[in-house]
Amino acid sequence: MSLKDILAALVVIVVWGANFVVIKVGVDEIPPMLLGALRFLFVAFPAVFFVPRPAVSWRYVVGYGATICLGQFIFLFLAIYLGMPAGLASLVLQAQAFFTVAIAALVLHEAIRAHHVLGIGLAAAGLVLLDLGASGEAGVPLVGFLLTLAAAFSWASGNVVLKCAGSVRMLSMVVWGALLPPIPFLLLSAGFEGADRIVASLTHISWRGVGAVAYLSGVATLIGYVLWGRLLSRHPVARIAPLSLLIPVVGLLCADWFLGERLGLWQWLGGLVVLFGLAVNLFGGRWVARIKAAPRTP
Repeated sequence: MSLKDILAALVVIVVWGANFVVIKVGVDEIPPMLLGALRFLFVAFPAVFFVPRPAVSWRYVVGYGATICLGQFIFLFLAIYLGMPAGLASLVLQAQAFFTVAIAALVLHEAIRAHHVLGIGLAAAGLVLLDLGASGEAGVPLVGFLLTLAAAFSWASGNVVLKCAGSVRMLSMVVWGALLPPIPFLLLSAGFEGADRIVASLTHISWRGVGAVAYLSGVATLIGYVLWGRLLSRHPVARIAPLSLLIPVVGLLCADWFLGERLGLWQWLGGLVVLFGLAVNLFGGRWVARIKAAPRTP
C-alpha cells in the first residue's frame, strides 16, 4: 500500500472508531429508525443535485444502498438502542472482515493466502480477548449481539458489491446510494416509534442530537465510506477488509474516555494481538518474499 492509502485507512479507522460513541449519543436523543432516516437524508440532499450519478449499473447502486446504508444501520442502530455497549459494538461489527473475505472467495474467487489466514486468525484471537474483557465490564444483551452480527454481514455484502462494481467514483456511489434508505427508515420509524415520537424528537432536538446527525452523515458516511470504497477498489479485499479490525481498538478507547466503558487488562492485551494480526495480514507476503530472497549460507 502507498503512504497515501495508509493515511486514508488511518482516517477511516479513527472516524469509524469514534462513530460508535456518536451513535450512542444519537440514539439517546433520537429514536434509532428516525436517526437512520436523518443520517441518509442529509447524505443524499442537497448533494444529489450536484454530484453526478455513478457510472455503473443501477443494480450496484441499489445493492450498495440496501446493504451498507440500509441493512447495516437498521441492525446497528437498533442493537445499540437496545443496550449493546458502544465499545463492544465496534468490536463485534468487525466480524465483517471475516464475512467479507469469505464472500469474496466464494463470489469473486479471490485467493486467500497463508499469511492472510494467519493474520486474520491472530486478529480473531485478539477480538476474543477483547470480548472477554468487555464482557466482564458490561452486560451484553443477546439480541444486541445478534443484531450487530447481522449488521456486520450487511456491511460485508456491501463490500463485495463495491468490488463487483469495479472502478467507480465513490462520492457518487455514497450520495446516490443514500437515496434508498430514508423512506424505509421513515416507514419503520412511523410503524414502530410512532408519529408523536417523531414530532417530539424533531421539535425538541438538542445540540447533541444535531451534532450526532451531522457527524454521522458528513464525517462517518461521506468521508469514511468514500475513502473506504477507494481502498477496496485499489487493493484485494483480503488485504483491505482486515484493516477494519483496528476500529474496535479506537472504539473501545473512545467508549472508555467519553462513555465510561472501562478497559480492562484483557482488552488491552486483545488490542495488541489485533495489531499484530493486522501486521501479519498486511506485510506477511513481503516478509515471506524477503525470507525466500535472502541468500542462504552453506
